[in-house]
Amino acid sequence: MTNFIKPVIWEGDAIRLLNQQKLPREVEYIFLKTIEDVWNSITELKVRGAPAIGITAAFGLALWAKNSGLNELEILKSELAVKAVYLNSSRPTAVNLSWALQRLLKAAEEEASAAKVIERLETEAILIQQQDEETCKRIGEYGFSLLPDDATVLTHCNTGAIATSKYGTALGAFYIAKEQGSDIHVYATETRPVLQGARLTAWELQQADIAVTLITDNMAAHVLKTKNIDAILVGADRITANGDTANKIGTYGLAILAKAHGIPFYVAAPLSTIDLETATGDDIVIEERHAEEITHIGGKRIAPEDINVFNPAFDVTPHGLISGIVTEKGIVTGDYQTKLKALFEGVTV
Repeated sequence: MTNFIKPVIWEGDAIRLLNQQKLPREVEYIFLKTIEDVWNSITELKVRGAPAIGITAAFGLALWAKNSGLNELEILKSELAVKAVYLNSSRPTAVNLSWALQRLLKAAEEEASAAKVIERLETEAILIQQQDEETCKRIGEYGFSLLPDDATVLTHCNTGAIATSKYGTALGAFYIAKEQGSDIHVYATETRPVLQGARLTAWELQQADIAVTLITDNMAAHVLKTKNIDAILVGADRITANGDTANKIGTYGLAILAKAHGIPFYVAAPLSTIDLETATGDDIVIEERHAEEITHIGGKRIAPEDINVFNPAFDVTPHGLISGIVTEKGIVTGDYQTKLKALFEGVTV
């Protein structure tokens, strides 16, 4: 049986959070006790991965309400909306963040007293986490169904159990493969600049006893050409109505390489990552992060002082380069515009 490490644990009066900035050198849990703690943990990447960010933010809003001392219903609802905007500003690209916060605000609207609102927010946040676990397992099962026996797969960044509540999205397929007895082999890119592939994916798959080989990002083309890669499987931070997909910087380049080598390129994500309100990838706000993420490694400067730096955290892969989008309701291919919308109308593909 696979031992999963939970990244986000609700303690009733605090959030116990796996500090992913310390991995793989140290497994450290920190306690978030204020909404500012939650905002900082998301911004500083102590928690990352779109579903885990959404779960943390949901608990953060519930925690704030619990500690607010407000007992006037309308004042509480008004302040909740303000705090949701504040939390949503911590990372603008991952849509799960706003999705989770909006779900809590909607739940609050259904309650008739401040006490009931506070109770409902906690219940709703716990439910989001529980549902994410089931969702990720189904995504993993669908993703595994795309792979041949004993597959060799390349993945980018980290989309595993520590980026969600359990199993992960793209890495969920690898956990299911392990549970099914398949001899899967994963190539993980290091994922510059923050090295989520080297620090997190390589570590996580090692913990699960899944065969993993780490490569630098610029080795990907050579690996695709020489290592009999059966598929590339990645996660997503936002999928627009037409299937364009925002994911960790470097994903777009891998999709182009996959097409050049005739290798299928799959995206795995829950429905909460699909944003039908955003028409195309051109409409996605791409977060730009600190220059130090590029100019420094391990706290040591590797680039000249005062060098100009461009550091987008994500890029957008056009839908035409995506072989299929794996969701908890099935695998979407072809006409993403129509089929993604159908997923929200109760259709299972």
